[in-house]
Amino acid sequence: MPVSEQSLVERVARVLAGAAHSSNAEGSDPSAGDKVDRVWREHVNQALAVLHTMREPDEAMARAGDPESWSRMVETALSSWEQRG
Repeated sequence: MPVSEQSLVERVARVLAGAAHSSNAEGSDPSAGDKVDRVWREHVNQALAVLHTMREPDEAMARAGDPESWSRMVETALSSWEQRG
């Protein structure tokens, strides 16, 4: 299984930045990659809010795997980010 070199918080923030700026989503930039690289940090608070919501798996997720492991993994992503601060 591949493991990302970027934190989960950064990856979510980059997706949110891409959605805001790319013409493939809500933005107007047809090639937003460079802009995302510059502005993703502006979306960290949104990413943290998303991850706080994701700490608790829904019923389908709980049936598919270990809900305690899921919660621990998301909590670890959040606390790792906060420790960087």
